[in-house]
Amino acid sequence: MWGVSAPAKPLGGKAYGHIPHLPGSRLGPGDHHCHQGQARICTEKVRDRHDVVIVQEKVDGSCCAVVRLGDDIVALGRSGYLAQTSKYEQHQWFAAWVREREARFRDLLDPGERVVGEWLAQAHGTRYRLTHEPFVVFDVFLPTGERLPFQPFVTRIAMRGFMMPNLVHVGGPLSIVDAMRKCAISGHGALDPVEGAVWRVERKGVVDFLAKYVRPDKVDGRYLPEQVGGEPMWNWRP
Repeated sequence: MWGVSAPAKPLGGKAYGHIPHLPGSRLGPGDHHCHQGQARICTEKVRDRHDVVIVQEKVDGSCCAVVRLGDDIVALGRSGYLAQTSKYEQHQWFAAWVREREARFRDLLDPGERVVGEWLAQAHGTRYRLTHEPFVVFDVFLPTGERLPFQPFVTRIAMRGFMMPNLVHVGGPLSIVDAMRKCAISGHGALDPVEGAVWRVERKGVVDFLAKYVRPDKVDGRYLPEQVGGEPMWNWRP
């Protein structure tokens, strides 16, 4: 594991970007809507038989990543900085959690690959009664920067015992109303209403684009001390 003397951003940039929003989704600072044609493919009509729409529950925590650089396993925050250098306790816990599982991540990732997921240790806008480990994995990126397609992604993480977001649909388009109905009961023990869903569109075995929907009444960071004061609320503690 790299020490704090490693480059500030080992990847040279962010570990994960922003997923554009479907129409009607609540936008946060810096967010934007997806193209109208993409929204139609997700929720109304695919282009042809080569489109596959995958919908998963959107989990609410802190986006974090683990990258394999040679044989080094490095824990990162979303912005790309080393998790262990974060001023936030939840990210320091993430770095420690990853350190204890280096062999497992080394088995999961080839050199240059990274896995990205939601770290659910601390409640942000949703509380969870977790019945599984606090890192929920939603993407593996290849050294080329491309996303691993869904089926090989599922196979790879399942073989190593990692958790992925609750899968609610695979096939043709799925409306926002139907997606939220399918997500009404969280697959991750959410104690508050599920914040939304993520659509992944693959075409001929390649990830084409992603889009998401967030409930208009969802309040970001409603449990974070830096926003509302008080003490952190933990879904999980080491």
